Amino acid sequence: MDFPLLHDIVILLGFSVVVVFILQRFRLPSILGFLITGLIIGPYGFTLIESQEQIEILSEIGVILLLFVIGMELTVKQLSSIKRTVFYGGFLQVGLTTAITLGIFLGLGFSWTQSVFIGFLLSLSSTAIVLKILQDRNEISSPHGRTALGLLIFQDIIVVPMMLFTPLLAGSSTNLLNEILILVIKSGLIVLLTYLGARYIVPRAMYLIAKTKSKELFLLSTITLCFAVAFLTASAGLSLALGAFLAGLIISESEYSYQATSTILPFRELFISFFFISIGMLLNLDFLMENIAIVMGLVLAVFAVKGTIIAVVTALLKYPLRTVILTGLALFQVGEFSFILSRIGIEYGLLTPEMNQYFLSVSVVSMLLTPFVIIFSERISSLVLNSALNKPWQMIIKNPKLEDRSTLKDLENHVLIIGYGINGRNLAKAARYAKIPYVILELNAQIVRKERTKGEPIYYGDAVHEHILERLRIKKARVVVVAISDPSATKIIVSNVRHLSPSVYLLVRTRYVKEIESLLALGADEVIPEEFETSVEMFSRVLTNYLVPVDELENLVDTIRSDNYDMFQSKNRLPRTLTSPKIPNFKISCVRVIADQGEVTGKTINEIDVRRKFGVNVLAISRKDEMINSITPEQKILKNDLVFISGDQEHIDNFYKAVN
Repeated sequence: MDFPLLHDIVILLGFSVVVVFILQRFRLPSILGFLITGLIIGPYGFTLIESQEQIEILSEIGVILLLFVIGMELTVKQLSSIKRTVFYGGFLQVGLTTAITLGIFLGLGFSWTQSVFIGFLLSLSSTAIVLKILQDRNEISSPHGRTALGLLIFQDIIVVPMMLFTPLLAGSSTNLLNEILILVIKSGLIVLLTYLGARYIVPRAMYLIAKTKSKELFLLSTITLCFAVAFLTASAGLSLALGAFLAGLIISESEYSYQATSTILPFRELFISFFFISIGMLLNLDFLMENIAIVMGLVLAVFAVKGTIIAVVTALLKYPLRTVILTGLALFQVGEFSFILSRIGIEYGLLTPEMNQYFLSVSVVSMLLTPFVIIFSERISSLVLNSALNKPWQMIIKNPKLEDRSTLKDLENHVLIIGYGINGRNLAKAARYAKIPYVILELNAQIVRKERTKGEPIYYGDAVHEHILERLRIKKARVVVVAISDPSATKIIVSNVRHLSPSVYLLVRTRYVKEIESLLALGADEVIPEEFETSVEMFSRVLTNYLVPVDELENLVDTIRSDNYDMFQSKNRLPRTLTSPKIPNFKISCVRVIADQGEVTGKTINEIDVRRKFGVNVLAISRKDEMINSITPEQKILKNDLVFISGDQEHIDNFYKAVN
């Protein structure tokens, strides 16, 4: 039998393995390898793929799973914290891009309907590429990552009204008002179902599924929820990707989100590769080479105009200059939903075949350039921050509350907490409890306003600017704690802190051990990585359960931390300088007596002959809130007693069976 799709998948995966392997040798992103693979095997390359439409279907699954995982990694509370970026920022970005594109193309002689439609196409950025790269770089939680996510969410929502408006532009729709009304009603119902599902239905259903301890059932249930919600939103006229994102949000509100994420990740990586490869297949290399000058000119124009618009919108949202630059550089490209929209434009005559080829060329080339632009975006932002542009920008965004010297003029010997996430919040609570003076610097204006009403000494500002650190009296501080989720910004802040105050104790939180060395080199006194601190806590609990002496355990933990966790990364054995006690082969357990009668219930220790018959020692008995610590041979064991016993696991299990 002939299986064309299987043949195509083998070719697709085989070429991608080779190309991605080669690019990894040069430390280039895997996304670039997938796009190049599409160019090679596609209809405009060596034409090795026969079932291109089926590959595109598989690629759609990749986008769905990508948005599903992103939704699971967020919560409704986190999403609500960027609602201003989603709606206000997103509306401004799409509106300004469409309006400016309209003016440019009208000047070039295009009709106003074509100009508006091209504005629609250029206003959309690539959700799949940008979020994948930001995830790989651990920057989704950074200020520019959250801003990019907010703008992309709005773009995914607005693409549906654009699809409805396209027939009106072409003069082919007469019932637009009715269609929009129906869409609004359907959208409201979906939002309501999402809320009810996240609050009441899914947590209970996932609990029942998790109780079965069946990994297969848990996987099937998770994927079913993802595709069911995606299908529901698609049926309502919204995008599949938006539905997948909502499904992820539903699961994120339950305690099963981490397991669900780990279960889905391998499938996401597979199918998302299909998506990027299918994008590469769209590029007509012959057309590109014949019109290379025009295409590259258009790409540069899109880069400059769209990147500037996004930067301006981010600035209007009152983000600092670094976030403004990084967000503009991240979202300059044309997105995958533009391809779907362009098909409707061709159908209604708003795009000619030649215009569509230019559009495809510009889109795919901009996507190919995106990984490189994001890789070098940090360097570009550093150049701008160190240029003459930085001073006037600081005057524009200067926070007037930092000028309020009344609460800062007497501050000294204090803790300066940079970042008010979970770690910063807990540190502030501990400082308040211990009556240690502290001050907080946070980049999220909404959090600052909310916490100031509660009396927190919190100020708005970006710690990458030295003048803000100076106004928070860093030279008088005793300790500075950097607790943010942006690795690049963390390095700049550490350097600034050490430049302003060589003697202050500088404690830095980071996610990965690989970042410790560079942060210490920049001047951090101590770096705490979340990655291995969790491991330290876990093995500490395990060794405590094995009754390892406390001093030996503390010695081991101190050694691991002093060597920057090298012990965890090395393949060698633990250092011989650590003595290793002989681990006793017994444990202490508590067993409730449930049986009404039998060989234990109602009998004395002597009658039962516990040590000989069961191989355990009775240490204590808890009976009706009374603890019997002195156990004699005449002591009886009664129903409902809590019996504390010691022994190995096998004998404890035998005793448990006897009393149950």
